[in-house]
Amino acid sequence: MVYRRTHQVVKRLAARRSAILAAAREAAAEGGMAAVQIAPVAVRANVAAGTVYRYFPSKAELISELIAEVSRDELAAIRRAADAAPGPSTALAAAVTTVAVHTLSQRRLAWGILAEPVDVDVSASRLASRRDIAGEIASRIDAAVRAGHLPAQDTALAATALLGALHEALVGPLAPDNLDDPVKMRDAVQTVTLLALRAVGVMDARARGLVVQQTLLPTTKALVGA
Repeated sequence: MVYRRTHQVVKRLAARRSAILAAAREAAAEGGMAAVQIAPVAVRANVAAGTVYRYFPSKAELISELIAEVSRDELAAIRRAADAAPGPSTALAAAVTTVAVHTLSQRRLAWGILAEPVDVDVSASRLASRRDIAGEIASRIDAAVRAGHLPAQDTALAATALLGALHEALVGPLAPDNLDDPVKMRDAVQTVTLLALRAVGVMDARARGLVVQQTLLPTTKALVGA
């Protein structure tokens, strides 16, 4: 007789897996990827280390899935913000603003996802994360181009350049170290969003209006503490 998991068993297993990933996420947010170790994560998740290995057979698999989960959450937030916008230019501004806000609101985790050195190979997950988010931004640039709001351009290349600029400016080695202050955080979000919009061809006055509009949204204000 073939054993079939009941609905309750499936739910319990999924909940345990989610708890392990949540524990890994907390560890990374507090101490970077170096803090994501099997035993401490197990303690945080209130499970045995063997249970963690049952779900994630190696540290590399745990960190890779953590990167994938954080990236899925960010991508979903970008899409929600952009889809709620009234037009393609506003949608692009919303997408860029969301990337900036998410990066600044969890800088330690963002750096861990992007480029923090780790002792296991997670390059495939990191590449997939960047590709998905760049692809979403590219689709928003493309929509604005097709609507006649932006000049024709290589949208994939433009999106990749924008994403690289955002990450380098906000969490890279050259990023300011005072961005935990809500006022500085708001100013940084406005600056990088304005830079991104100008870079793809939004006229200055229109770009400034879009930036102000995004900053006044309740979701953005809550995230940056403004």
